[in-house]
Amino acid sequence: MLKRAIIFALIILPAINTRAQDTSRDDANEKVAEVKEAINGINETIAEMKTRLDALSKIKLSGYIQAQLTSSSGAGGFAGSMISGPTAVGNFQGGALAKDVSTRFSVRRGRLKVTYGADITEYVLQIDVTQSGVGIKDAYATIKDPWLRTFSLTAGVFDRPFGFEIMYSSGRREMPERTRMYPTLFPGERELGIKIEANPTEMMGFLSLFNLKLGVFNGTGPNANEVDNMKDVIGRFGASLPFVEQNIAIDAGVSIYAGGIKSPTKYIYKKINEIDSTQSNKGAFFGRNYIGFDAQIYADLLPIGGSSLRFEAITGQQPGTKDDNRSPSSLLSTDMYLRNFLGYYFALIQNVGLQHQFVARYDQFYPNKDANSKHIGAPESKMGLGDLAYTTIGIGWVYYYDANVKFVLYYDMITNDKVSPLTTNATYKPYKDDIKDDIFTFRVQYRF
Repeated sequence: MLKRAIIFALIILPAINTRAQDTSRDDANEKVAEVKEAINGINETIAEMKTRLDALSKIKLSGYIQAQLTSSSGAGGFAGSMISGPTAVGNFQGGALAKDVSTRFSVRRGRLKVTYGADITEYVLQIDVTQSGVGIKDAYATIKDPWLRTFSLTAGVFDRPFGFEIMYSSGRREMPERTRMYPTLFPGERELGIKIEANPTEMMGFLSLFNLKLGVFNGTGPNANEVDNMKDVIGRFGASLPFVEQNIAIDAGVSIYAGGIKSPTKYIYKKINEIDSTQSNKGAFFGRNYIGFDAQIYADLLPIGGSSLRFEAITGQQPGTKDDNRSPSSLLSTDMYLRNFLGYYFALIQNVGLQHQFVARYDQFYPNKDANSKHIGAPESKMGLGDLAYTTIGIGWVYYYDANVKFVLYYDMITNDKVSPLTTNATYKPYKDDIKDDIFTFRVQYRF
């Protein structure tokens, strides 16, 4: 009996052992398969995350907010003083104050900018949020050539390629606002159109000192649709000249604007009292043509800090109406006034250490350089407030608290030429003297 049991064990045990080994091997294979699946799952997750991170890394958020207090010497005076009078700030120095309001808090600009940048393409969308509402400032796409990385094409709503002040960001500008000629000639700064740009790289040697921007636009500003078949051409040819040994750099450019405005009537007023009433004038286009020159000199010569001197001048022909010399964003409905204008400014920015800046600017705008403002309102004169000349002197101080925050204190002294003392027009009468429209600005800016 014992012998039989031993023989049975010797036969059965190897079979059991073989079956156990097979089971153990199957379990191991299953575990290996599970591990492989888990690893593959992790790899897929990582690949998906990498794709998302790569896309997110191309997105850049930036922006700034400018909260400020402004006070005008017009409607009640500074800090409630007894000085009173009409305010002629209009669309300048941050916009007109309401009647009987001399001091206000406001959000001058609240910008949020999204940029998606790929290898040779870029998408930009920027909005502006203030107490008055939400508006679009930029909405454009840029494509760069893949060979030289020198030429680019931009389409959408973006800064007009003219002069210096337009393309110099309000978040970087030391003065609270642009000079009077810019919101007059280029309301809203931006425009809807397309442009080509050439920025030669350093590999191109001498050519890298120059740049060119040239575009075609509707001519109605950033927030209005096209109203006629006329397109405006705007461009700037610039140069950057470094003088390393002298610690000086000069940027300069020449700009052109060629466009036109349709006349709704046959009456075209020129210079002072010259009137062209040719019948064919009705429905014809009259030139909106400018030429500009700008220069910026950067020097590091004084022991207290770097200095910058800026100059810009624009002259040309501007169509408008009797009391409004701003570029129209819609079809005119009254007789056209065709004026030869001149505007220019000088600005000085002096750094004091790493956190302080002293700034000063002298700005003049002659909407009709062929006439004297004293003709406005005179008997038999056809001139209006659109011919009134202005001079603005601004001084200020900028303090950079840190990399994000800066404080600005700035005072604009605005002087208008005087109209005819013989005027009986109630709208013109206040301009027999200098309007009380000086502006004081205290601004806090946060930029990221």
